[in-house]
Amino acid sequence: MSSPKEQIRREIEAIRYPKLERTLGSLELIADLSLQDKRLDVVLAIQNEEAFSAIEAEIRARYGDRYQLSVRPRTAKRVAHGTTQNPNNRAPYAQKVIAVSSGKGGVGKTTLSVNLAVALAQQGHRVGLLDADVYGPDVPRMLGLREERLRWSDEDKMIPAENFGVKVMSVGMTTPTEDTPLAWRASVATSALIQFLEDVAWGELDFLVIDMPPGTGDVQLTMAQELPIAAALLVTTPQMASIDDVSRAVRMFEECRVPIAGVVENMSYMVIGDKRHHPFGQGGGALLAGRYDLKLLAQIPLEEAIRNGADEGFPAATNEEVAEPYRQVAAGLLKALG
Repeated sequence: MSSPKEQIRREIEAIRYPKLERTLGSLELIADLSLQDKRLDVVLAIQNEEAFSAIEAEIRARYGDRYQLSVRPRTAKRVAHGTTQNPNNRAPYAQKVIAVSSGKGGVGKTTLSVNLAVALAQQGHRVGLLDADVYGPDVPRMLGLREERLRWSDEDKMIPAENFGVKVMSVGMTTPTEDTPLAWRASVATSALIQFLEDVAWGELDFLVIDMPPGTGDVQLTMAQELPIAAALLVTTPQMASIDDVSRAVRMFEECRVPIAGVVENMSYMVIGDKRHHPFGQGGGALLAGRYDLKLLAQIPLEEAIRNGADEGFPAATNEEVAEPYRQVAAGLLKALG
């Protein structure tokens, strides 16, 4: 016969997570449960405030009249921030941390991050990919991991998803549905990313690739303070508006003392028949590289196969017809790292 505590745990484990066909038990979201006399204390490993409120209400409806009840989220760790001059190392398991960044959105930064990670894994490297673009987490789709949801190990660590030889963690795996918006303040977003660095069972990695959000804000600064970034890659299109914004990203990384491995020009051209067309202009990547004495690592064409692969979860680096530019980027990165 089970004890009252064991019975209550089983009952709470059977509660469904809002908008998911999964229970708290299957998601391993009960961080702790204690019962002493008439006091019941439940700790839930849930970051989503809306989901926590709904689950707390259900637990109170079941046990609030029977016990002196406490339901609370697991307390976040106290964060001691580093500085850009003396950064922390919250990823000691990674030999090299690579930041993929851009000054503006829509230039193909996530596509490059995904394909760079896959290209490195194809060479036999142990690769992790952290989706730090918390407001637009597209990495799961591009790696065929849209159905993945957060899982916890027996050691109370988050288990990264994996595909194409790349271990992946994204805030997109923590939400009840794909279209759940993350209306987070910057402090919440950066705290979540630090948790993804410290509380994920990454294992030993040769490379941790970080897909940064666009711009030069809190997330970029936090990553530069909390990680010894070995190199940054800057992604642009040939368009002058993109060059202007990426120039600010170059200056930011210079001021943060992060080495820049090079520039990648995305959507450089498209081939129609036997002729190249330049819908976003021409020569912008070379101009940016020359202005800041950087390497132009690759000019990636505007190809339907690249877009199809991203939408369908089959990265271009796995398609021999369009893989070569991403292999060039990987080779250029490795050369820059010595």
